[in-house]
Amino acid sequence: MAASTQRRDKKTTAALLKTELARTDNSSGVRGLQELLDAVLSPEESAADAEALDWCKHLLAGGDSFEDFCKTVRSYDNAALCGLVWTANFVAYRCRTCGISPCMSLCAECFNHGDHTGHDFNMFRSQAGGACDCGDSNVMRESGFCRRHRLKTGEDVPSVPRELLLMSEMVLPRFIICIIQHLRDGYAEPDGSSERDLQKVLQQLELHISFLEELTKMGGAMRTVLTKILTNQQTFRELSMGQEENVYAKRNYEKYLSALRSSGLASVEEKGASADSGSGGGAAALGSLGATAAASPDPSSKEEDQYGGQNVGQRKRVKLTSSTKDPSIMDTLKHKCFLEELLFWTIKYEFPQKMVTFLLNMLPDQDYKITFTKTFVQHYAFIMKTLMKSHESDTMSNRIVHISVQLFSNEELARHVTEECQLLDVMVTVLLYMMESCLIRSELQDEENSHHVVVNCGEALLKNNTYWPLVSDFINILSHQSVAKRFLEDHSLLMLWMSFVSFFQGMNLNKRELNEHVEFESQTYYAAFAAELEACAQPMWGLLTHCKVKETQDYTKTVVRYCLDALQIWFDNIGFVDEPAPNQVTFHLPLHRYYAMFLSKGVKCQGLDLDSLLPDQETLMKIMVHPLQIQASLSEIHSNMWVRNGLQIKGQAMTYVQSHFCNSMIDPDIYLLQVCASQLDPDYFISSVFERFKVVDLLTMASQHQNNALDSEQERPMLEGALTFLVILCSLRLHLGMSDDEILRAEMVSQLCMNDRTHSALLDLIPENPNPKSGIVPGSCSFEEMLSAVADFKAPVFEPGGSMQQGMYTPKAEVWEKEFDPIMVILRTVYRRDVQSAMDRYSAFLKQSGLHSGNPWPPYKERTALHPCYEGLVRLLHCKTLHIVIFTLLYKIWMDHQNMSEHVLCMVLYLIELGLDSQVQDGPGEEVPCIEENCHDSWFPSTNLLANLHHVINYVRVRVPETAPEVKREPPPSTSEDTSTFSQSSRRLSGNWRENLREAQVFSLVAERRKKFQEIINRSSREASQAVRPKSSASRWLPPGTQPQLVTEILEIRESMLSLLVKLHQKLSARQNSLSDVWLEQPHAERLAHGDGITAIERILAKAATRSRQSKRCIQEICGKVCPPVPPKKSSPSDKKTMDKEERRQRARERQQKLLAEFASRQKSFMETAMDVESPEADTAMDLGASEQPDCEVLYDCVICGQSGSSTDDRPFGLVVLLQASSVLGHRSRNDQPKRLPTSDEEHIYPEDTCGAACDVRLTLLQRFFKESSCLQSVSIGWDGGVYVQTCGHTLHIDCHKSYMESLRNDQVLQGFSVDKGEFTCPLCRQFANSVLPCRPGQVTEAGAWHAPCHKPAHVLVKEVEDLQDQLGIFPTETNLSKEMESVIKDIKNTTQKKYMDYGRNPGSPDNDFLFMYSVARTNLELELVHRGGNLCCGGASAAAKRSCLNQLFHVLAMHMRLYSIDSAYNPWTRLTQVTHSRESECGDDRPEVPMLFRDVPSLLIIFVLTMPQPLRKEHFTCVVKVLYPLLYTQALAALSIKFTPEERRAWLASGAHQKQSGFNTETSWEALLSHLVSELSAAKTLYEVKAEEGSTLSSTVWTPQSIELTLQQFCLPYLRLSCLLQHHLYGDGLTGCLNEEEFSVLSACLGLVSPAAQPGSQVSSASCLEWPVNPFALLSQWCSEVTSLPESQAEQTVTLVVQDPRWEAPRLLHLPDNYNTIFQYYHRKACTACSKVPKDPALCLVCGAFVCLKGACCKQQGICECVLHSQHCGAATGIFLLINASVIIIIRGHRFCLWGSVYLDAHGEEDRDLRRGKPLFLCEERYRVLEQQWVSHTFDHINKRWGPHYNGL
Repeated sequence: MAASTQRRDKKTTAALLKTELARTDNSSGVRGLQELLDAVLSPEESAADAEALDWCKHLLAGGDSFEDFCKTVRSYDNAALCGLVWTANFVAYRCRTCGISPCMSLCAECFNHGDHTGHDFNMFRSQAGGACDCGDSNVMRESGFCRRHRLKTGEDVPSVPRELLLMSEMVLPRFIICIIQHLRDGYAEPDGSSERDLQKVLQQLELHISFLEELTKMGGAMRTVLTKILTNQQTFRELSMGQEENVYAKRNYEKYLSALRSSGLASVEEKGASADSGSGGGAAALGSLGATAAASPDPSSKEEDQYGGQNVGQRKRVKLTSSTKDPSIMDTLKHKCFLEELLFWTIKYEFPQKMVTFLLNMLPDQDYKITFTKTFVQHYAFIMKTLMKSHESDTMSNRIVHISVQLFSNEELARHVTEECQLLDVMVTVLLYMMESCLIRSELQDEENSHHVVVNCGEALLKNNTYWPLVSDFINILSHQSVAKRFLEDHSLLMLWMSFVSFFQGMNLNKRELNEHVEFESQTYYAAFAAELEACAQPMWGLLTHCKVKETQDYTKTVVRYCLDALQIWFDNIGFVDEPAPNQVTFHLPLHRYYAMFLSKGVKCQGLDLDSLLPDQETLMKIMVHPLQIQASLSEIHSNMWVRNGLQIKGQAMTYVQSHFCNSMIDPDIYLLQVCASQLDPDYFISSVFERFKVVDLLTMASQHQNNALDSEQERPMLEGALTFLVILCSLRLHLGMSDDEILRAEMVSQLCMNDRTHSALLDLIPENPNPKSGIVPGSCSFEEMLSAVADFKAPVFEPGGSMQQGMYTPKAEVWEKEFDPIMVILRTVYRRDVQSAMDRYSAFLKQSGLHSGNPWPPYKERTALHPCYEGLVRLLHCKTLHIVIFTLLYKIWMDHQNMSEHVLCMVLYLIELGLDSQVQDGPGEEVPCIEENCHDSWFPSTNLLANLHHVINYVRVRVPETAPEVKREPPPSTSEDTSTFSQSSRRLSGNWRENLREAQVFSLVAERRKKFQEIINRSSREASQAVRPKSSASRWLPPGTQPQLVTEILEIRESMLSLLVKLHQKLSARQNSLSDVWLEQPHAERLAHGDGITAIERILAKAATRSRQSKRCIQEICGKVCPPVPPKKSSPSDKKTMDKEERRQRARERQQKLLAEFASRQKSFMETAMDVESPEADTAMDLGASEQPDCEVLYDCVICGQSGSSTDDRPFGLVVLLQASSVLGHRSRNDQPKRLPTSDEEHIYPEDTCGAACDVRLTLLQRFFKESSCLQSVSIGWDGGVYVQTCGHTLHIDCHKSYMESLRNDQVLQGFSVDKGEFTCPLCRQFANSVLPCRPGQVTEAGAWHAPCHKPAHVLVKEVEDLQDQLGIFPTETNLSKEMESVIKDIKNTTQKKYMDYGRNPGSPDNDFLFMYSVARTNLELELVHRGGNLCCGGASAAAKRSCLNQLFHVLAMHMRLYSIDSAYNPWTRLTQVTHSRESECGDDRPEVPMLFRDVPSLLIIFVLTMPQPLRKEHFTCVVKVLYPLLYTQALAALSIKFTPEERRAWLASGAHQKQSGFNTETSWEALLSHLVSELSAAKTLYEVKAEEGSTLSSTVWTPQSIELTLQQFCLPYLRLSCLLQHHLYGDGLTGCLNEEEFSVLSACLGLVSPAAQPGSQVSSASCLEWPVNPFALLSQWCSEVTSLPESQAEQTVTLVVQDPRWEAPRLLHLPDNYNTIFQYYHRKACTACSKVPKDPALCLVCGAFVCLKGACCKQQGICECVLHSQHCGAATGIFLLINASVIIIIRGHRFCLWGSVYLDAHGEEDRDLRRGKPLFLCEERYRVLEQQWVSHTFDHINKRWGPHYNGL
């Protein structure tokens, strides 16, 4: 049966089978189908065979065509979801306003059909692929659905007729098993070559899987069928094993089993069988991992036993090996349905894209989604193992996440799987196992016998972020409240998680290198920071979001409890007692940070009491140690103490405080230290801080001391670090009572104070948690509102230098005044220079607002109140230890001891002020007497700062080196009781201990630490050194033998803190009694808010005086009797030396400043004269045309050798010029509106109406009918590809230039230009140039002769001009100058491409050359006109004039063109000035010459001027202009006459004839001339009829004399402008400015066309300028006869040539749409016209709108890519392209290119290069104008600095 069926036509077979199967008794049909399928889908066949697929399509369609079948099935589609699946690089949208899950995404179609106006959305390029969520209300709000998915389509779709999909149900199971069999077959156990084999199998199956994918796209009906098949366990059982007799199937099944076993996953399947009955299959899945893991003895298994208290049974590691031969396992070892096995193979084959897409395409089917998710979880462990083994882990990660994000973003589904399959257990255990593969022993603290294990950051697993798919899934499911709650309630899970977190505790340990610089700088710290952020911090923030309300208190308590347990275990494992190991630091303490953040959250949001969450004091002391160690290490790193560890240690210190990490790292650390400080004994805490920072030795009253831990240059930064840290600790309120809004505000202000910021930079710099920026948190202020409250927007400006500014936000004035907080700035700066930048900006603000003119100190900012739980923090400021430190430091600063700095004083004052502002609540009477009280009896009486301020200290006993100056003095006779006698206090102390034995246990550490601290500060007696605890003393305090002996001295002090402050005030203000006692009576608080140190001291004294009467009395006393300080030690010569050194340094600094200032001003003045490329105001640096003295040669300066002189034949000077080919003129059009960029298929751009195209057409027409040589003199070329010459105005000797070029050639470091092409930068102003234009030697005196007014009659001048033209060109003698002129001509020719020079029939002929030469002059004149705005109304000075070198250029061209003489027989001059009757027939070329009426008048002018001997007298120039004007006028009349309707023509003919008869003034009456012209031209009947046939619709206007006059003037103006400009350059005549209406009369007067007698105010008519050399009517007739004599067959072309219009509008770039999305959506998917593929990098030419492939190999021609090719074709090697996918513009100029920037900015005035942020972009008109202006003025080379070669690859 099968064979015969196959022979028959597939279609009929299918139809037959379908009818048979539809019967009630269908057994024969079923049998027939099975046989057919056995034959067709035989798995032994090659998979690549398309025959089988073809059969399947026919069978499914059951006799119809497959396309029709698809259509029918689609009509039954009931899906309410979009579900479109995309792969990497697809452009999709995300709307935060509509999204419930942060992973929500929409395809472009659904996004554009939904309403998202005003929402927070962005466009993004998918990294890993994704799927559209439109219609899924679990992931997004329904308001955001698009029109298609908003209506629940399910209801109105009819139910599917059974027979439609009957065949599919029968055929597809066989098709799927066929695919599975191929997959089983192709899989070989991984060895070396397997990767390629797997790829091969997949390639063969590509068609099959694509077919499945096609089926899924047919909609809901087909998906339902597929789901049934994929999840049906019965079918799977029947087909999967293969029938008994089928040997192939058996072998195939064996392969499958072996693959299953090798995956170590047997147990998953085994226990999975019971998963549905809810026994927890998923949880058991974890056992599977043991197959590999347990084999290795693994340190972490110890921990697991410790932890897994309640849960041990479930998680004992099972050792499963593939040799287990237990038959019961073997039987159950199978997947239960196709879907499970398909997923299994998908994983085995490392997630092939097609399979992934197929599996995802099925997701809109709800039943499938649930089954698939369960299957996915069941395979989760296997996925992890495959991922770890994979070589392509990046690609695989993306594909995994592509799937998992679709499954786990849905809260319903995630909860369901969590309950049914133990998803959380699976994930946590899988993560644990994954990390266990790369553990090493921690060396923190106790290197030898530490029991703690940490991850090894050097392993690939961490280095390549292989773990991220799993972690990101975990973070994703924790974002669902229901799932997170389950996690927080499951104690065993929490314990497991804490053990996971502890793997990261203390990773990447740094050890300080003390001797050699480290050889190899490891970069593992990136991996460590990323791991802590992603694997620890992100899940923590996820959990914290669910602990916001009182009801969730218990969760917090549980987490805190397990945190503390884990910390305790950690301390035990690393063997920590009480001192951290020296010279070690790790930045990774995730356990501390978990503890800190949950503590903070509990107190802030859940109303928990802090004490209930805290451990005992001893644990707190331990917890404090490591975060404090990090703070001290930060200071050490910045003090260059870790410099031998390389740059990476700095990198770590920066990353730790960087905006993405700070809220998960430094903030929790500081908060934890604040908690410890508020709970522990303050004296203990303060002394610990100074000890950790190693500056205890420094805190002595003596002027010299020994410090064995620090070098002397490290002491100051470390002391500053310690004080700054204390200030931050006492004043930071981030977690101690600030609301989220206040935090956001503070963060924003600190970032804005450092620098003005763009909106996106600000978003990036402000830490995400605790204030999420996405979406608006209810009840809090949004990011935008806050931003507008604190900052002003500075719109993007464009600087003339060409650097484009972005829109910036800058702090408002009141923010500077009231909210600038230097402490927050210090905390948030990654680079130290940012702190300086903030201070500079602050002082600039104060100067500007007149608040303070000097160098201000950081302002003091009042703090928000502390949360009651943290009140203990204030005790830090009121403990005696701190007061001693403050007193000591004030004294040292006053006495000028070394290593004190302004910053130290600033921080000390800050601490005093903080103490004054936060008083301890209880009065001194109620202080609890305990050890603290009696410790410092000798220094201060109380623990209140206010009370201690005025306490006078008389004597202090210090230990100093023998050499110190203090030793020389006599000790005072009696020591007052104030002296610190240590023995006494220690006796008393020990007594105290006996009383308080209970406390003593806890505080033994404290007291000892404090005692030691005290002792080091004061070293009051010999016993002191023995009393120090021996453990540390051995290593730290014993001086090396070389140091001088220490002796005890008693210093007389007699100061209190207040008196020291007053004295410091005097010292700073350098005046005695700077504070009078009157001063206290009227303190001005406002005045004291900003200022320097003097202000700060005044503010403190004022506060002290107002808070306590005693202080006030003391201050008045001190002020009354204060005397200048006599530092005791100015005598020793060494000090004098240091003093002198200081002074000398200071003076040197001042000198340097002065020099720099002078240099800057010089530079500025130079820049003003030389460089203002753009500003027209400054006068020309050197007016090259004429100079003031009438009687000497023109002098030039050489910018290389510095000599000045005149240009001579032997040693010519040259002008630095840039030659560039330009097509700007060719892109002009007649319309003053720019062309629009097409953004739909209906719009087009027509290039025919541009100037370049029109001139080409004209030349081609002329060449068809007229003699070649005369054609080439009748028009100009150079509209496209003409050469434009511009200069920076500097001159140099040409020989100097040559040696300069040599030196550049030898210089290896070239900056973006090619010396071989002659490119260089001007030695003076660095402007880009590529040639030198020789200056003609010449006397200035000649100018006088040229200018002399002339009184010769016209006919004499005409004759003179004719004679001058007949003079033959003399070949110049060979001189250096002439050589240079030739070489510059060569340069000019090389500048443009060949095709732009050869318009003649025989390229390279003299005629052709001649045309090119005069066109160069024409191009430059026309471009200058364009730069002047298209007219000469603005008069003389213009930026364009300064860059112009037309005078020199003219001389070079003239010299060259004199070599070609014009044959006098054809000289157009004669035909302009004489009426010649006989036209002798030309021999050779039988075509006529070009009629005069067709000739281009400006071209003739330039030809005449350039071919006459130079220098030309002005009278001759004027004569030429006058003679050419009538011809131009006649052309105007002719063009006009053709526009008339026949009736009008007859009317004007009559009126003109009448005027002509009257005979008055006929020569200058346009009416007479017009009628004569019409009558002459009417001789050729056809001429006027052609136009008439085209319809007289052309002129709807009625022609009045006024409109005719205006038209004629407009026609003549371009010629007048050009002549005027030429006159200006040749003779230096000024150009007078005028109004637009007067332009014609002003120019005609300027050219001498009208007699100057006419009043300047009166309007000149166009005809009154006519001066006919001979009878006008005869001349007219002659010119007309040349036209009328042409054959009638050419009438149409003749008309085209007559109607010329010389007027062109200014060149414009295309008009772009306002919204960038319009361009993007149309072009980013548009296929390229050349290769019909969608380009990877599409680009648009902004000049002509061409769509091109950037860098596309598809459109390369001769190795040149399309953009470069297009730039040559469209802009003569200048191209301006908009890159569609990046929104930026690139400029191609010749062989170089540069990134110009973007003309599309977002709502905050920012570019979005590469569309990374994907915010809506809008056209910035100013930028686009600047771009256009640079294009028109040819200044790209000068303004843009970053050029690089493109090697034809763009």
